Amino acid sequence: PAIVETGYVNTRRNGALCGLASAAVALGLAELLAVLTGARSAPLVAVGGVVVDSVPASVKEFAVRVFYTHDKQALLIGTGILVAVFAAVVGILAVRRLSYGLAGVALLGVVGAIAALTRHGASWTYALPSVVGAIAGAAALVVLRARLVALDAPRPVAAKPPGAKLAGAKPAAATSATAKPAGTRLAGRRPGGPATADRQAVDRASGDRAAGRRRQFLQLAGGVLGAGVVVGIAGRWLATRRNVAAARAGVSLPVPRDPAPPLPAEVDMRIKDLAPFVTAAGEFYRIDTALTVPQVDPATWQLRIFGRVRNPMTLTYAQLLARPMIERYVTLACVSNEVGGNLIGNARWLGVPIKDLLDEVGPLDGADQLVSRSVDGFTAGSPTAALRDGRDAMLAVAMNGQPLPVNHGFPVRMVVPGLYGYVSATKWLAEWELSSFADFDAYWARRGWSPQAPIKTESRIDTPGNGASRARGTVVVAGVAWAQRRGISKVEVRVDDEPWQPATLAAVPSIDTWRQWSWAWPAKPGRHRLTVRATDNAGQTQPEDEVPPAPDGATGWHRVDVSIS
Repeated sequence: PAIVETGYVNTRRNGALCGLASAAVALGLAELLAVLTGARSAPLVAVGGVVVDSVPASVKEFAVRVFYTHDKQALLIGTGILVAVFAAVVGILAVRRLSYGLAGVALLGVVGAIAALTRHGASWTYALPSVVGAIAGAAALVVLRARLVALDAPRPVAAKPPGAKLAGAKPAAATSATAKPAGTRLAGRRPGGPATADRQAVDRASGDRAAGRRRQFLQLAGGVLGAGVVVGIAGRWLATRRNVAAARAGVSLPVPRDPAPPLPAEVDMRIKDLAPFVTAAGEFYRIDTALTVPQVDPATWQLRIFGRVRNPMTLTYAQLLARPMIERYVTLACVSNEVGGNLIGNARWLGVPIKDLLDEVGPLDGADQLVSRSVDGFTAGSPTAALRDGRDAMLAVAMNGQPLPVNHGFPVRMVVPGLYGYVSATKWLAEWELSSFADFDAYWARRGWSPQAPIKTESRIDTPGNGASRARGTVVVAGVAWAQRRGISKVEVRVDDEPWQPATLAAVPSIDTWRQWSWAWPAKPGRHRLTVRATDNAGQTQPEDEVPPAPDGATGWHRVDVSIS
């Protein structure tokens, strides 16, 4: 009788591999197509954007606390892991029935397309990367699944006469026993002989062929998976090459009509580990909802001002640069900054006064909120009165003497002293709509954060850090304090439960920047707790009780523990 050859495979493991390879093809091709249709049309980015828009504020706040400025990367990685798990399950199901796998791939494509179409400013082309990618992924799944199923299909092998030599088999030992039909056993003889040897040779040959087919499948699946990853990386690389770096480099900044005053020499104490007075652009914190940094060409940029105004207008970038500009040092702070946190920075900004533009468009009665929109749809609601009360609120075009970095809003962003960023610091600005707080809730207000968000008086110890060790003697304790629109008048430091000691304050150019401070501590051996508190020019001392950032900013005294030897 014929001998049946089978190629046993781990169906679950290799089915998962089929699913992963198919998903890699789908996502990789989608990333490549998104170079043409826009970065926000890529499935992972689009789905991640929906997650950012949909999750409760507490989840977003948790992500900022845990990942800080890497929250976006964490979201994209997490989304990718979820897609990989789903793809593996789809591949396993596809081995049982192809229709299950195709339905799973189609679901991925539909979810990606719908998510892309929900993005602000999306056109029908935003759905193309997900749709085309899903078709390619389905094709890859069909091919890989067919190869995998073929591995377990029985393969008949022609039977050989007893004693016949199989290719690759060793010659059987000579015997004088009479050949018996297959399965017959000679009386008094142990199993063996030419029939058994032939069967063993067939088994070895069958195993070698099955192993070869398995290797071919793994090579094919691995190649498809690798190709998908390479295509995806290439797409992401091409997307980064299609940026506005060249356009930014070609911007010629105007000379400000009202330049920033020269900084006093005493503005920066230059103490090791103390935050410098001016934060470099590369060190400036970034918290926003954009999973991919918008690439806005200044040649096509426009600001549309509409809503409850007498004179709607639209400004181009060239028209904005031609307007009189001011230059100021302003400290910006994120409402997510916890006590002692570093989601705060100080820079020199150049821009057009917001008050001048509002005076031109003429807000109507009741237009107590200016809703600013980013090119990606993010909204912030700023009190109109705060933008017209004389503070140096501006449409900024430069940071520290250079055109705005792309990460920080190039070509135009808002800078408003004294308000937390979530109600004022819109980057990649596209629209202004004059509205009212009664009629519209901006992005974070809809999530339970306070619509009115003045920055609170706070202070921080930069050195020594928490858990640091120092030798006995004089130890320099230093940090920064801030109370934008009020300014800092006093900073005090306490060791354990001893009396408060006044710190030395650095000079500042205005009340809208943070202020460095230092204190020479005659440290004695032991473990000690250092505490700092600040008082603003209005006479208000920051409260001791620590509260979390939500819904309108953290408060509390910053404390660090230090060991003195």
